[in-house]
Amino acid sequence: MSLAVLRSRALAGLAAPEVTVEVHLAAGLPSFALVGLPDTEVKEARDRVRAAIQNCGFEFPQRRITANLAPADLPKESGRFDLPIALGILIASGQIRVAAAALDGYEFAGELALSGELRAIHGSLAMCAAILRSSREDAATRSFVLPCANAAEAALIGGLSILPAKNLLHVCAHLLEREIIAPYAVAPVPTFRDYPDLSEVKGQAPAKRVLEIAAAGGHSLLLSGPPGAGKSMLAQRLPGLLPPMTSVEALESAALHSLAGCFKLEHWAQRPFRAPHHSASAAALVGGGATPRPGEISLAHHGALFLDELPEFGRGVLEALREPLETGHIHIARATQRAEFPARFQLIAEMNPCPCGWLAHPSGRCRCTPDQVARYRGKLSGPLLDRIDLMLDVPAVDQRELSSRTPGESSATVRARVGACRALQLQRQGKANAALSPKEIERYAEPDAAGLQLLHQAMSRLGLSARAYHRVLKVARTVADLAGAAQSDSAHIAEAIHYRRGLGI
Repeated sequence: MSLAVLRSRALAGLAAPEVTVEVHLAAGLPSFALVGLPDTEVKEARDRVRAAIQNCGFEFPQRRITANLAPADLPKESGRFDLPIALGILIASGQIRVAAAALDGYEFAGELALSGELRAIHGSLAMCAAILRSSREDAATRSFVLPCANAAEAALIGGLSILPAKNLLHVCAHLLEREIIAPYAVAPVPTFRDYPDLSEVKGQAPAKRVLEIAAAGGHSLLLSGPPGAGKSMLAQRLPGLLPPMTSVEALESAALHSLAGCFKLEHWAQRPFRAPHHSASAAALVGGGATPRPGEISLAHHGALFLDELPEFGRGVLEALREPLETGHIHIARATQRAEFPARFQLIAEMNPCPCGWLAHPSGRCRCTPDQVARYRGKLSGPLLDRIDLMLDVPAVDQRELSSRTPGESSATVRARVGACRALQLQRQGKANAALSPKEIERYAEPDAAGLQLLHQAMSRLGLSARAYHRVLKVARTVADLAGAAQSDSAHIAEAIHYRRGLGI
């Protein structure tokens, strides 16, 4: 046999289209050509595969070798194609004899070390999910051969036979039925929730209240206050207030982290908390690259994205948040590839009231001019602020509250109320209040007559936009849900308006 055909997977965003690896050996001067739109990492497979085959005791054919990765118009990246290419060379050269029909039941992915050992790859969860989506009837009879380091991660998807392989020889022995690789036995996945506790925050009752509202309705939040007021502490405790992740949410989050190569099994079903530095680029925040990869907003999917010192981020970086805040996903377009990633995250940001941070502080140490304060706050555009549901000034902590030994409410207590509120929303409308569309707002979040009159007055006096109008209604609906009210009233609307204009921006 001079031709071998095997299956593998590429990555295009969260999708993982099937790739057919065709290896052909022909007479002529020795050469090794890789075709099918491979990038630099894939092209380097020629040297890795050659060394791995020789170090495993096989002979590297001194013939004209062509490895085609089809379809030809799909960009291929990373070293995951090393294993199928090496196997294709061994089968096409007759060094291992495997029937073509037997290969139909397998897909292969793995990067080869020069010794023939298999190294971990990224995106294995996305590839397994794609196999199940593309052919659920055949998935039960199809096996996916992966490096041992990826087996536990890939097995989370369920319904697919995962064969963990140590090295190239291990895979060859399995195909020759000399040493069968046992399917990976799924072990219980730990679900330990390790979040900072809200009881550690002293005082700041209004800030804790707005944090609970944000968690209950999935709303975005901006906190402003002097240094040391506890803004970062409050933000870090938001994931611990959110309800436990569902299995679907956990798989979506894990698949995105797997795609980025940062998935850890011990973090399974934990709400992500991403806190990029203010020097992060737009591509780092929203995703991108020559081959699109998820950014921080997608890695925070079903969790929280914390932006510390919000005005210090680049203007273009912050403006890139506008689409995902509105839609819950991000589209990335490149010359040769397009990708879409989910980005249903909760934004929680914090900022100082002025460049020095001490504006209106009792110490009176602020020396910023009104013009400097205006320029500092002007770094945040109106369209971005319009997409933030809740805003609150966080004052400095009183010394007596700071030294108090009286414990505050724990995260578990608040999480119970948030969980009950979120369950009510899911039962009523199938989603959190923050995700309601304008039509759904009319159906589920319409206030009573007094509340509607108050909102109309606020719109005319405060100059609220149509988007702000809808967001006030959604926040008021969450406040009413926490209070157990069937319909939001003027008190709920008033509280929502207060948070809308909390910074006076």
